[in-house]
Amino acid sequence: MRVGLLIVAHRRVGSEILATASRTLGICPLQTRSLEVMNEDEMEQLAAQAREWMSAVDDGAGTLVLTDAYGSTPANVAVAAGTGMHCRIVTGINLPMLLRVFNYPERTLDAMAESAVTAGRAGILQVDDPGAI
Repeated sequence: MRVGLLIVAHRRVGSEILATASRTLGICPLQTRSLEVMNEDEMEQLAAQAREWMSAVDDGAGTLVLTDAYGSTPANVAVAAGTGMHCRIVTGINLPMLLRVFNYPERTLDAMAESAVTAGRAGILQVDDPGAI
């Protein structure tokens, strides 16, 4: 059993970051779906869709839900959908976070969520001297 993955993000953010990570690694090692949130969408309908997709990607190990900005509509949808579900929600999705998740698909849900947070933070750096790279 492997953890399933649901990305909930504004417009095409989730699908594009998913496509980039999959192309970079050459695979998408987890059952994954990406829910695109549009301004005109109804919160209740989005949460219902997210719950349905969380169940679809979960083969018994739970679902990791990655979303963009904490407090945003996608994050709120993820929280509403996650109530009562076997899931962990991590906000602030970025490419290093998703690559780490994909590189260790055998991890437990809790370990994967922790790893996503660690990789997401570690992937944010300020480059003071671009010539030094």
